[in-house]
Amino acid sequence: MSSLVLAFVGIALMIGLCGIGSAYGVTITGNAAVGALKKVDKFGNFIVLTALPGTQGLYGFAGYFIFANMAGNGGILTPDITPLQAASVFGGGVALGLVGLFSAIRQGQVCANGIAGIAQGHDVFGKTLILAVFPELYAIVALAGVFLMGVAV
Repeated sequence: MSSLVLAFVGIALMIGLCGIGSAYGVTITGNAAVGALKKVDKFGNFIVLTALPGTQGLYGFAGYFIFANMAGNGGILTPDITPLQAASVFGGGVALGLVGLFSAIRQGQVCANGIAGIAQGHDVFGKTLILAVFPELYAIVALAGVFLMGVAV
């Protein structure tokens, strides 16, 4: 039973840290958007940039579904989980959680700077989207790592 507890601690970290990162990221961009709306009415652009850091929270849930459904026969999150499988879930959870946390925060900062640039009259929406993809890439790579761990065990 302790293996299952370890696995669910990993799941909790994966979902929790990714969610915290997304909450911080969208708050950073939301604050920038509210300030920028006082200068220009580009709400459509701002909402896209504000929502972007929220995707890392979704990756945490995707990681759970990988371990719960895709790994092995119907998932490995059962009372029969082995210590190796539990370590894989825990390690994957910590890895995805931390990467999701930091990539969402940093992506929020990139998007907030883009929002500020738009408010100053610069045409940087498309370029900001392109630059904001880079922190997102690391969260996707971490999710791919969770997938590979799930398939391996």
